Amino acid sequence: MRHMRLLMICISSVLCFAAPSVFAKQSDLPEVTEDGLHRVPDSKLAIVYAEPEADLSVYKRVMLMDAYVAFRKNWARDQRRSSVNSLKVTSKDIEGIKSNLATEFHDVFKTTLENGGYEIVGEAADDVLLVRPAIINLDVNAPDTPRSSRTMTYTDSAGEMTLYIELYDSVTGDLIAKALDRKVDNQAFYTWTNSVTNKKAAEKIMKGWASILVTALNEAREP
Repeated sequence: MRHMRLLMICISSVLCFAAPSVFAKQSDLPEVTEDGLHRVPDSKLAIVYAEPEADLSVYKRVMLMDAYVAFRKNWARDQRRSSVNSLKVTSKDIEGIKSNLATEFHDVFKTTLENGGYEIVGEAADDVLLVRPAIINLDVNAPDTPRSSRTMTYTDSAGEMTLYIELYDSVTGDLIAKALDRKVDNQAFYTWTNSVTNKKAAEKIMKGWASILVTALNEAREP
């Protein structure tokens, strides 16, 4: 619970510069955050701040925390308004989606990092980077629930989600970097949306984020 409270405080602070208008106007972002991190220009993620003196090359293993997941504000209310009574999203459905997405996030990042040569460990050490992720503003356009098995919903997008991630030295607890990135699943045509297509779209987005982390770690180790 203490971990979750701290994470929500960090997310709240970073959301002050994460509004959609700010994504479109990068010049409004501060160059230095209150915790001393400097903005990284031309990064592969929308917003990145890092400790200027930090050295990622020392990290050869990763401690991956469970991802916190939060839906877009009023998502459940909007879903219930747009659905017929028998298909309304329940609290159990919401918790199930959040739990499944957190599990999928861990699996995708674990596989991508291990394929990149970075072992996933459960204890701190001098060569271990602690990664604390969160999926926020999750917006699933057509959630697949047990009660929707007899219906077919066609959309041109599974939805969207935003990654907020923090990197720490696992021993000292020093914050090395934090980043924010919004991704929308876009398709050129309408397709049947269900749990399989939703999962596939989420996996594609999360694998892209994990690959960016692997690339950053690899680039730091280059001469």
